[in-house]
Amino acid sequence: MTTLLKLDQIFLLTGLALLIVAGLTYRDRSNPRRYSSGLFWALWAAIYLIGDLLPPAVVGVLVVMLALLGGLGGVSRGQHPTREPAERQADAAALGNKLFLPILTITLLTLAGSLTLKDVHLGDLLLVETKNVTLISVGLGALAGLAGALWMTRERPMQAVREARRLLETMGPAVILPQMLATLGLLFTDAGVGRAVAHLTTSNIPVDNAWFAVTAYALGMALFTMVMGNAFAAFPVMTAGIGIPILLGMHHGNAATMAAIGMFCGYCGTLMTPMAANFNIIPAALLELKDKNAVIRAQWPTALVLLGVNIVLLRFLMF
Repeated sequence: MTTLLKLDQIFLLTGLALLIVAGLTYRDRSNPRRYSSGLFWALWAAIYLIGDLLPPAVVGVLVVMLALLGGLGGVSRGQHPTREPAERQADAAALGNKLFLPILTITLLTLAGSLTLKDVHLGDLLLVETKNVTLISVGLGALAGLAGALWMTRERPMQAVREARRLLETMGPAVILPQMLATLGLLFTDAGVGRAVAHLTTSNIPVDNAWFAVTAYALGMALFTMVMGNAFAAFPVMTAGIGIPILLGMHHGNAATMAAIGMFCGYCGTLMTPMAANFNIIPAALLELKDKNAVIRAQWPTALVLLGVNIVLLRFLMF
């Protein structure tokens, strides 16, 4: 059946935006590494634009090049003109709480789209690609939020691209970590790490006891997330090693409950690791905090409490 909106179209828009960012970076003479920085953003754009058309080996080479450019210091930021603080504060005061409307638009449209757009037809035409309805809803919500922000501020679309470039350069190579770490989780699963975890768990922990099994799964999700920096990377490993064979197979738990609360356990690990750079290191840089680990120091007590709560919820809600 023909589909009107596909995830590939969202990827195409993302790639085009990154390509424009690469061009602006390449032309920015204030950037001390404008050529290598522009190449970094262009390579990332290429993965979005033509990644499906390239052989896997070529995509792998592009990813390695991204890692080398980022790891060897090839990505830097230029100078971005900003208005005086008094002008920004005046505009913020004039708009007031309306400033939150674009963000709320993204959230509400994502929720509404995820719940209502699945299996919607226009005659013989499927409106949204069913398997990716949530991601497509996020993309549509982002476009609506962008349009609302431009209308509120009376800015041109190019200003949004300039701001995107400023934020991307501020975050630097760490911005691609979530994608790479999620892929790492799949590689670990294919390499048999999940089976190794299952063997270690069953050999050293009395998993016939539901409390021990649940605790092992929850702590494993948190610890693997701390190592990999991403709960999505930890999830396939721990679910293949403990979740499916022990919690579901041995104890006959509810799969949906396990997945939902198990991910929350992983998010507790996210709050406690510098590997989750987008959440913990980049905010410290954006806020110009002297202690780059200040965000983690503020979060870890809450993370431990939540992890304990999640273990109890898993034990009583999953079985």
